[in-house]
Amino acid sequence: MTTEAHSTIDHHRASHSAAGRRTDTAHHSTLAAELGTDTKIDVRNLAFHYGDVQALSNVSIRIPPRRVTALIGPSGCGKSTFLRCINRMNDLIDETRVEGQILVDQQDIYAPGTDVVELRKQVGMVFQKSNPFPKSIFDNIAYGPRVAGTRNRAALRDIVERSLAQAALWNDVKDRLDDSALKLSGGQQQRLCIARALATNPDVLLMDEPASALDPASTARIEDLIFELKEHFTIVIVTHNMQQAARVSDQTAFFFNGELLETGPTAEMFTNPKTQKTADYINGRFG
Repeated sequence: MTTEAHSTIDHHRASHSAAGRRTDTAHHSTLAAELGTDTKIDVRNLAFHYGDVQALSNVSIRIPPRRVTALIGPSGCGKSTFLRCINRMNDLIDETRVEGQILVDQQDIYAPGTDVVELRKQVGMVFQKSNPFPKSIFDNIAYGPRVAGTRNRAALRDIVERSLAQAALWNDVKDRLDDSALKLSGGQQQRLCIARALATNPDVLLMDEPASALDPASTARIEDLIFELKEHFTIVIVTHNMQQAARVSDQTAFFFNGELLETGPTAEMFTNPKTQKTADYINGRFG
């Protein structure tokens, strides 16, 4: 085990111990067993092409429910492409092609007849840059439920309050729900976008570098929020920050050149990676 890997995972342990989050070694043995048997998302031999360019090749991974799975790897390795495959956001790009299967709750999301609108309600997404609508805070959160057919004001208010509370933003904005969402700080805007994703009551939450544009204090709040949300949601997060992956995730998947080279419990991967390429990336020798 390298000194750098020791340092990273020790920081991971210290951080969670300070917050009262760490569990004992037995937990990691249990987690390893759960990751192998309990599956929310089952990806089988996934390949993805942008025109003639193959971005993903033969990716297979099982993602457990109510856990955080971190996707790591150098820029351009396929992490974000893989993330967008899980809720078919890549369908919006011309001349793309997908092969293999992604099963969510044992249902193939690429099967003919799949209702993609319903899929995206079940599998919400938060992007790297916060993108609040130029509307009120209330209308940002109520947008998805309204599209889904909810019109009753009292019902919408309940959804807005629940979603903002889940995103740890309710206390900040409860007295100014009619204000423009664009007036919020960067960190608040990102939590608003998380609340907006939660408003359709998804099972899965995809996050594409949700804290990369935020200051350290806002990043810490997003990480705390992720830890709280995994009690109720399956979370898949793309991050370039190795310390962040160590802090927030239960399982880590390492991508390189469009292939999934290694996956496993985060504590094990950061202390005893199975491939030299994984060890080199985790320890900052390339990226």
